[in-house]
Amino acid sequence: MAIPAIPQRLTAPAPGWTVEADVVVVGSGIAGLTLALRYAGLAPRAKVLVVTKDVLSSGSTRWAQGGIAAVLDPQDTPAEHLSDTLIAGVGLCDSEAVRVLVTEGPAALRGLIAMGARFDTDDSGELQLTREGGHRRNRIVHAGGDATGAEVQRALVQAVRESAIEVIEHALVLDLLKDADGRTAGVTLHVMGEGERDGVGAVRAGAVVLATGGMGQVYAATTNPVVSTGDGVALALRAGAVVRDLEFVQFHPTVLWLGEEATGQQPLISEAVRGEGAVLVDAEGTRFMKDVHELADLAPRDVVAKAIMRRMRETGADHMYLDARHFGEEKWRTRFPTIHAVCLEHGIDPVVQPIPVAPAAHYASGGVLVDLHGRTSVPGLYACGEVACTGVHGANRLASNSLLEGLVFAGRIAEDIHAERRAGATGSGVERDPREGGKGVATAGVRPASGEPVPDDRPTGLVDPRARPRIQGHMSRGASVLRSQESLTEVAKALVSTRWTPVAVEPCTESWEATNLLTVASALVAAARNREETRGSHWREDFPERNDAWWLGHLDVTLTAEGMTMTYVPHGQRTTVLPPQVEADLIEAGLDPAAVTALFRAAADEDVQAPGDVTSLATIPAGQTDTADVVARADGVVCGLAVAEGVFSYLSEGRLTVGRRVKDGEHVARGDVLMTVTGPTRDLLTAERTALNLLTHLSGIASLTERWVRAVRGTGARIRDSRKTLPGLRALEKYAVRCGGGVNHRMSLSDAALIKDNHVVAAGGVAEAFRAVRDAYPGLPIEVEVDRIDQIEPVLAEGAEEILLDNFTVDELALAVRLVDGRARLESSGGLTLESARDVAETGVDYLAVGALTHSAPALDIALDLRGN
Repeated sequence: MAIPAIPQRLTAPAPGWTVEADVVVVGSGIAGLTLALRYAGLAPRAKVLVVTKDVLSSGSTRWAQGGIAAVLDPQDTPAEHLSDTLIAGVGLCDSEAVRVLVTEGPAALRGLIAMGARFDTDDSGELQLTREGGHRRNRIVHAGGDATGAEVQRALVQAVRESAIEVIEHALVLDLLKDADGRTAGVTLHVMGEGERDGVGAVRAGAVVLATGGMGQVYAATTNPVVSTGDGVALALRAGAVVRDLEFVQFHPTVLWLGEEATGQQPLISEAVRGEGAVLVDAEGTRFMKDVHELADLAPRDVVAKAIMRRMRETGADHMYLDARHFGEEKWRTRFPTIHAVCLEHGIDPVVQPIPVAPAAHYASGGVLVDLHGRTSVPGLYACGEVACTGVHGANRLASNSLLEGLVFAGRIAEDIHAERRAGATGSGVERDPREGGKGVATAGVRPASGEPVPDDRPTGLVDPRARPRIQGHMSRGASVLRSQESLTEVAKALVSTRWTPVAVEPCTESWEATNLLTVASALVAAARNREETRGSHWREDFPERNDAWWLGHLDVTLTAEGMTMTYVPHGQRTTVLPPQVEADLIEAGLDPAAVTALFRAAADEDVQAPGDVTSLATIPAGQTDTADVVARADGVVCGLAVAEGVFSYLSEGRLTVGRRVKDGEHVARGDVLMTVTGPTRDLLTAERTALNLLTHLSGIASLTERWVRAVRGTGARIRDSRKTLPGLRALEKYAVRCGGGVNHRMSLSDAALIKDNHVVAAGGVAEAFRAVRDAYPGLPIEVEVDRIDQIEPVLAEGAEEILLDNFTVDELALAVRLVDGRARLESSGGLTLESARDVAETGVDYLAVGALTHSAPALDIALDLRGN
């Protein structure tokens, strides 16, 4: 008998009922409910329908323990959060998506708080911040100690219940409906139960948002709830959408080990436990993470999971231990009450016993491919949260970025749908290019009203629900933390045989879920077999190393009548790969290697025309090589060494090698050698000017910043920059400010609202300007610039979080500090000099804003000297 293909449609009865909506959101976690509430706020007259597989309060969000990562500490920066995320993603994060996440995240979190979510605070009422694996700063907010998800879900559910949003519970989404043009026209679904609507029905809508969560139930042991059967990814595949990077399934390293036969949802021991000081040990009590990673027990999750698996293999054990006995009973009961109770329920007292742990399937870093506005490759179909692949997570999600991703991109999708519908309603006829500001995966978006669904004649099919435990068992044995060509081939064969059944399969919830699991498992295994390297959460025993030469890219899967098709898409647009250490250093600095490389390319285009470097070509023999020293000609702070090394490597196509003698941020003295460069002499001199241009400019900024920082040292005030940067160099120049000891203000006009005098005039008053910002961007931080003392109280009354005091005298600044009395942060700007800096800082202001740091810092004199033969 022929093996049936993976179905492109689920076998199901014809819809027995139909409802209409403007937007249908499938899923009721943080992504789905945030999106529904945000869109309802933007379009109060629109009909928003939420479809959820269980009750409204169910789903994966409520199981989240650790918290939400966001830059809230004044000592922290979005650049540092970006850097930590890029490092965890092992080269495959979309840097623009990450930048969106870390810059828009704080405002999105504040919006959640404004909606009623209550997070843990200290005695002074400030949010408590903790650390988790991969984070180098305390930036995780939490609720109820270790019950963050439950609190977030409670607040969102309450807000939805109090709104006009309609909810259909106990409803399993089946397939996407399309109109004659191939646009989204709604979904079919099955309501499990009896009532006003039951059985199979249809929701007609011009915009469908998948927020269905993860697919952890494809494995036998997972932290995911029983409803996480990959329904959204499977629906998207059947609809013809592109799915990306499914092989990157994150296995949480510390899941409570309940025995070899334990299956289904397993209790999670939050990463926050290690963030508070718990350590991993083996049965002998030996700490094994100290020699694995510089962050030891707080290394990124993929590193920790692999280390645990290696130690298990070395010792023959089936689990390791998490030791937090030093917490004491009080801390266990107050900081981690949920985990404490779960451990006791299973006969483990963490106060006196190490907790047995082992990795289990936790989170899908890949998913339905979307752009920066959540658009998929099917017009009108969006995806958000764990079901989506925004590019934020790359090959391995950074802890506590998931809830933040749901918040941020839910808001972006709501705004995009609203903008599309308004454009359609006004008859503009303009269809935006979805690649504008995002990854080019979608076509034009949403129509004001959906077209009529057309009959779908694609082949249908179902999987025998009895195959579900077999699928899960095969996946856990051959496609989990440890993978190889042999194990993955065995799983692939088993999945193919699972499609065949000796009996007719009836349409029902169990068979639909089993079909979804098989569809997702097949795509995942196909991608894992193809990616012949180890990267992030994908660990191939037969290819144990990361391979950027062949695998710095993504695997895109689509489903056709012939089966799964796979396309390799190189990451970014780089044609030249930087040396690994240079790329790592750029990421560490919060810089995007692809953007820096594009700068090199632009410099080369300006500098070297078709004949080449004619002087070097004429005067230097083709085979000559040399060594050159890059030397400081003046005292200062150096910055941009990795950038300069990247220039030498890029412009010479790898023929030049560099040895650095100092590090960014270090003081150097006249005559110090900063780096040596060896290789073809022609290449050395061709690359010299571009490398020195960047190095001297960035070092000049760092040196000037350090002088300002030194001038205010001990006052509590901090020196920060502005947006007075050169086009294309903002990220680099702001990095240089950090090297000099300063901090960054806004990266762009989107990070926060800054109301100036012209905005007040245009809006008709400061109160009107505040209300306009709040209505358009709820939760976004609002700063305001004032130039008189009498303007301070009104802006405080409106809720300004930061006040920029423009051209105030020292006496006026001191008066402003007393008047504000800690109710807002204060920045002094305008008319500042190094001579007056300390007097200004001693008034008690929080920041001195110095535009000259990036706008007019003199270059630090640095030269390149050939040693000669």
